[in-house]
Amino acid sequence: MGTLTYAGFDYRIEDRLLAHLKIAIAAKLRVGEAFLLNWQIPVDEGSGRVSLWISPDIPLSFRFSGSKPPEMNRRWLDALARSAHGIRGMVVMNEDQAAEYVAKAGSPAAP
Repeated sequence: MGTLTYAGFDYRIEDRLLAHLKIAIAAKLRVGEAFLLNWQIPVDEGSGRVSLWISPDIPLSFRFSGSKPPEMNRRWLDALARSAHGIRGMVVMNEDQAAEYVAKAGSPAAP
């Protein structure tokens, strides 16, 4: 489990998902875009939802528990990036959900 630290608060996120979020978030921030980042809290962690306003002006860091970067999935990155343009903002999703999202959207992204 890695940690996304934003505005002084820590959020535990699985390393592979966190690596994909890092690239998707960095792409938005690189061009100065602010956006919402949303995810659901699993029942075993108390349920609920989290929404963060991600802005280039707020400190952000990614800490990984593993020492090797995972292989990146282009479709997963594409799904995260596309979701950021919706009214809900970037929606955190797992790899299977990302494949469904991209299939419904009709993306040319390679696996």
